[in-house]
Amino acid sequence: MKRTATGEAMRVIRGEEDLREGLEALRLADPRLVPVIEAAGPLPLRLMDPGFAGLASIIVSQMISKASAAAIWRRITAAGPATAEAYLAHAPETVASFGLSRAKAATLAHLAEAVSRSGLDLDAVCRLDAAAAMAELTAHPGIGPWTAEVYLMFCGGHPDVFPSGDVALQAALAGAFQLPSRPAAREVASMAKAWSPWRSVAARLFWAYYSVTLRKDVAPLVL
Repeated sequence: MKRTATGEAMRVIRGEEDLREGLEALRLADPRLVPVIEAAGPLPLRLMDPGFAGLASIIVSQMISKASAAAIWRRITAAGPATAEAYLAHAPETVASFGLSRAKAATLAHLAEAVSRSGLDLDAVCRLDAAAAMAELTAHPGIGPWTAEVYLMFCGGHPDVFPSGDVALQAALAGAFQLPSRPAAREVASMAKAWSPWRSVAARLFWAYYSVTLRKDVAPLVL
């Protein structure tokens, strides 16, 4: 347990035991998940410390292959510490060498500025309830719902987040439930309500299921 910014107790995912508890709760809450759980195998925990490095790596990994994201992240970390201050100190030609798209370079620059000079506390954001944390994160340029949700899941340990706009999750749901087409984000969000308060475990489950059934590594993080 940890305390939210308002002092309320909030359960967080911090280890394999939490995943096992969540999976058992999901199995009991929705019998349709039993074959998905059996097919998916062990779920990866994939936790990182909250802060600039964690959120920056998620931004880098969005909408590109894991191999490409890993290569970009290696260049960033080879250039210096993955801190907001170090990122702001990079010369323009150094940033250009990372291989980031123009949009992602701008997002990382805005994020570094917010953390280093505007008082954005990414650790404190993780202690907010999910709705407040989402509002705080998505107020910054270039950070959309997917990025914020993945940050809360894997850096904040939030147990009840499901990135409904994630294409791999949509495809996994379509395959697992034999849907005629990939469901839209709004439909996915509606479906995922049945898996509260363990939607973050359900998301890990369907990412793992997608990886197993389609033999693709779709983990949304560089680790």
